Amino acid sequence: MSESSLIVERPEEHVALVRLARPRVLNALSNAMLAELAGVFEACDADGVTRAIVLSGDERAFAAGGDVGEFLGDGPRLETWDRLWATALPIVGAVRGLALGGGLELAMSCDLLVVAEDARLGQPEIRLGLMPGAGGTQRLTRALGKTLATEMILLGREIDGRAAEAHGLANRCVPAERVVPVALELARALARMAPQAVRVAKRAIARAFEDPLHTALLDERGAFYGLLQTQDAREGIDAFLSKRRPTWQGR
Repeated sequence: MSESSLIVERPEEHVALVRLARPRVLNALSNAMLAELAGVFEACDADGVTRAIVLSGDERAFAAGGDVGEFLGDGPRLETWDRLWATALPIVGAVRGLALGGGLELAMSCDLLVVAEDARLGQPEIRLGLMPGAGGTQRLTRALGKTLATEMILLGREIDGRAAEAHGLANRCVPAERVVPVALELARALARMAPQAVRVAKRAIARAFEDPLHTALLDERGAFYGLLQTQDAREGIDAFLSKRRPTWQGR
């Protein structure tokens, strides 16, 4: 690309704010944009400083879907999504305006989600003779249940931010002007937690949807014992017993 389709800001030391920035096409998710986004997430994962990421669009759209203009060529490079899903840092999605198709799939890839009251969320791929291909049929059904997810996927029904919160798809529903500030508040809260514990716990939560319960419980137990040996855990326990605030080192 000749220029970036993302805006990356650092509102404070441990929090990165990443904005999708293709406003002329309502932040449609091109292959190049998704590859760039994966690269930013990977860089934040590895920098040793970032502890939480906020992902947003603009006031009109988080992302209105995939870049349909690419569909008649080689099509979307869905393998790029594997890189996004591999992000170890917690991600807070901030949704204003449209989150449709791939845009909703990207929002659902976030660990916490803040939506505007008047946001429009949906999986309209069926209207193109297609279906969701980046997690929509699976994540939406797990979040909303079969009944509502089926309407959204097979009939192209859209819901607003209030319904998204009411049905468990979003963590917070707020007026549009409060979406990014509230998402940043959540990111700051995440950044105050022990970094290694947050990463390991995020991975354990994901396993709850992937593995049988017995296997997931054994993985959780191993992760707990692993964290117990870290410097941060010893610091957290000592701080609790000493009635002081812990100082996390990420080790």
